Amino acid sequence: MKKMILMALVVITAKRFEFAPKEITLKKGEPVTIRLVATDHAHGLLVKPLGIDLDAKPDTPDEITITPNAEGTFNAICDHYCGVGHGNMKMTIQVTP
Repeated sequence: MKKMILMALVVITAKRFEFAPKEITLKKGEPVTIRLVATDHAHGLLVKPLGIDLDAKPDTPDEITITPNAEGTFNAICDHYCGVGHGNMKMTIQVTP
Protein backbone atom coordinates (compact mmCIF):
# COMPACT_ATOMS: atom_id res chain seq x y z
CA MET A 1 0.00 0.00 0.00
CA LYS A 2 1.34 3.44 -0.94
CA LYS A 3 1.77 6.02 1.78
CA MET A 4 -0.07 9.27 1.03
CA ILE A 5 1.72 12.48 1.98
CA LEU A 6 -0.46 15.53 2.50
CA MET A 7 1.16 18.90 1.98
CA ALA A 8 0.11 22.12 3.56
CA LEU A 9 -0.67 25.12 1.36
CA VAL A 10 0.13 28.63 2.56
CA VAL A 11 -1.24 31.49 0.48
CA ILE A 12 0.51 34.85 0.83
CA THR A 13 -1.07 37.94 -0.69
CA ALA A 14 1.15 40.81 -1.82
CA LYS A 15 0.02 44.38 -2.46
CA ARG A 16 1.65 47.77 -2.15
CA PHE A 17 3.32 47.76 0.46
CA GLU A 18 2.55 44.69 2.52
CA PHE A 19 2.29 40.94 2.67
CA ALA A 20 -0.67 39.21 4.29
CA PRO A 21 -0.23 37.46 6.56
CA LYS A 22 2.79 39.29 7.98
CA GLU A 23 4.05 36.12 9.69
CA ILE A 24 3.74 32.40 9.03
CA THR A 25 4.95 29.38 10.96
CA LEU A 26 6.26 26.26 9.26
CA LYS A 27 7.42 22.93 10.72
CA LYS A 28 10.96 21.74 10.16
CA GLY A 29 11.02 18.67 7.91
CA GLU A 30 7.40 19.02 6.74
CA PRO A 31 6.78 19.86 3.06
CA VAL A 32 4.70 22.93 2.36
CA THR A 33 3.58 24.69 -0.79
CA ILE A 34 3.82 28.46 -0.65
CA ARG A 35 1.72 30.40 -3.16
CA LEU A 36 2.27 34.12 -3.76
CA VAL A 37 -0.70 36.09 -5.11
CA ALA A 38 -0.14 39.68 -6.25
CA THR A 39 -3.24 41.87 -6.23
CA ASP A 40 -2.09 45.18 -7.73
CA HIS A 41 1.40 45.02 -9.21
CA ALA A 42 4.21 42.54 -9.80
CA HIS A 43 5.72 41.44 -6.48
CA GLY A 44 8.34 38.97 -5.36
CA LEU A 45 8.93 36.92 -2.24
CA LEU A 46 12.56 36.16 -1.48
CA VAL A 47 13.93 34.10 1.42
CA LYS A 48 17.34 32.79 0.33
CA PRO A 49 18.02 30.52 3.36
CA LEU A 50 14.77 28.61 2.69
CA GLY A 51 15.17 28.51 -1.09
CA ILE A 52 12.11 30.69 -1.72
CA ASP A 53 12.22 32.97 -4.76
CA LEU A 54 8.75 33.68 -6.13
CA ASP A 55 7.57 36.20 -8.72
CA ALA A 56 3.87 36.95 -9.10
CA LYS A 57 1.88 39.27 -11.35
CA PRO A 58 -1.74 40.26 -10.67
CA ASP A 59 -3.11 37.55 -12.97
CA THR A 60 -0.31 35.03 -12.47
CA PRO A 61 0.33 33.60 -8.99
CA ASP A 62 3.60 31.74 -8.39
CA GLU A 63 4.24 28.85 -6.03
CA ILE A 64 6.99 26.61 -4.72
CA THR A 65 7.04 23.50 -2.55
CA ILE A 66 9.78 23.41 0.07
CA THR A 67 10.76 21.30 3.05
CA PRO A 68 12.38 23.56 5.65
CA ASN A 69 15.50 21.92 7.09
CA ALA A 70 16.55 24.64 9.52
CA GLU A 71 14.76 26.04 12.54
CA GLY A 72 14.70 29.76 13.16
CA THR A 73 13.24 33.08 12.17
CA PHE A 74 13.69 34.17 8.56
CA ASN A 75 12.94 37.55 7.01
CA ALA A 76 11.16 37.63 3.67
CA ILE A 77 11.34 40.62 1.37
CA CYS A 78 9.67 41.78 -1.82
CA ASP A 79 12.37 41.84 -4.49
CA HIS A 80 10.34 43.74 -7.11
CA TYR A 81 10.33 47.51 -6.71
CA CYS A 82 6.72 48.57 -6.24
CA GLY A 83 6.92 52.19 -5.12
CA VAL A 84 8.17 54.43 -2.32
CA GLY A 85 7.09 52.05 0.48
CA HIS A 86 8.82 49.06 -1.12
CA GLY A 87 11.65 48.97 1.43
CA ASN A 88 9.18 48.29 4.25
CA MET A 89 7.51 45.36 2.48
CA LYS A 90 8.65 42.47 4.65
CA MET A 91 7.28 39.45 6.47
CA THR A 92 8.58 36.82 8.89
CA ILE A 93 8.73 33.06 8.44
CA GLN A 94 9.19 31.08 11.64
CA VAL A 95 10.35 27.45 11.33
CA THR A 96 9.69 25.41 14.46
CA PRO A 97 10.80 21.90 15.46
